[in-house]
Amino acid sequence: MMGGGHMGKKSYQKLGYFKNNGICAAHGRKTRMMEKVQSMLKAKESGNDEVWRARLMESRLIITQHNVTTNNNNNNNNASCSIICNNLGALFIHAKAENTSVSDILKPDYVPSIVHSFFPLNGIKNYEATSQPILAVQVTELSNGIFIAFTVNHVVLDGKSFWHFVNSWSEISKGSHKISKLPSFQRWFPNNVELPIRFPFTKTESQCRKPRQNLPERIFHFTKEKIAELKSKANEETKTENVQIKISSLQALLTHVWRCVVRCKKLDPEEDFRYVLSIGVRPRMIPPLDEGYFGNAAIFGGVTMKVGEILECGIGKVALEMNKMIMLRSDEKIRDDYECWLRMPKLFEVGNLAGSNSLATSSSQRFDVYGNDFGWGKPVGVRSGGSNKSNGKITVYAGAEEGSIDIEVCLSFEILEALGNDAEFLVPSSK
Repeated sequence: MMGGGHMGKKSYQKLGYFKNNGICAAHGRKTRMMEKVQSMLKAKESGNDEVWRARLMESRLIITQHNVTTNNNNNNNNASCSIICNNLGALFIHAKAENTSVSDILKPDYVPSIVHSFFPLNGIKNYEATSQPILAVQVTELSNGIFIAFTVNHVVLDGKSFWHFVNSWSEISKGSHKISKLPSFQRWFPNNVELPIRFPFTKTESQCRKPRQNLPERIFHFTKEKIAELKSKANEETKTENVQIKISSLQALLTHVWRCVVRCKKLDPEEDFRYVLSIGVRPRMIPPLDEGYFGNAAIFGGVTMKVGEILECGIGKVALEMNKMIMLRSDEKIRDDYECWLRMPKLFEVGNLAGSNSLATSSSQRFDVYGNDFGWGKPVGVRSGGSNKSNGKITVYAGAEEGSIDIEVCLSFEILEALGNDAEFLVPSSK
């Protein structure tokens, strides 16, 4: 597993799901479609290929069983995981959906069910990469556009590395002989860690998964102006707390979403409600990890407050609590968390992040989605596949307009409708 680019703790915590995202490009004519598909394949096989370290994305996962005798002379089957670069190939699919247009996908508030069929490897768990490819790409022809879907095993990378890979492939597809940002494959491990890292998991244990909830997904768009208003309001309110902390645009927006969801749920004021965030650790380490560190370099952090407190304190106070939680993820805290996991490894299940009284956010508006061009023009929209979805899951993307943000929210239909009808949610008050 470590050979594939995981940090110590995250090397098996991502067990259970793939990461998939799709970008949609519109075009006027469907000429030279296969030439464009072939150019994507040729780009992957160009001279830039050595950059991705022995065809990392064409590799397979290897799970090794170790018979270890403990001090009590009891045999325990411990497993380790690695990635073997064996060039078995990635999966590439060319499909057609001639009765579906770009507007059929992007215009509805709710993500159409057909979108999930545009993604390969649906329902595949990442430990199944022993026999399944690590990377799969599907190019689907629409009536007036192209949908390019990527599915990558989360064992290999996080969101930042995922978009680094897509951005680089786009550059190569356009004829670049040198990508603008090289990936770094230098691994990071906690001090004195014994390799390979071994896990006391069984196959049966890894297969114990809750059935997937088929909840609707709705897209909400926030303009640059609305986000600026939220940020200004949050920072104005924090002044009364006599603190010098500056609330970011994303913190203000997510706090706004948090408060509105809680209000729509009409919960008891004394109930706890939790917000979980994926926090990048590359710049937080001492010394910092390379900006192009290719692998998983993120941890989860959460903040819990009473429902009544969330609704009564205002956006500034709640955003301040979120900000404090993030700031506590220092180099020392990150190392302690990783070393704790190494002492007591446990399986990670994405469905446990969010729930009836919690929200969880992944991805980032900073990832370059709209700068990609594989020969059909720049994307006009982005949607995610069926992986990593659960009640309360929120995915963040940059909007098509500069400075705007789109969020994809997975909740019950009743709550999503309530949010859509909530004037304060979409048009926050400036008072």
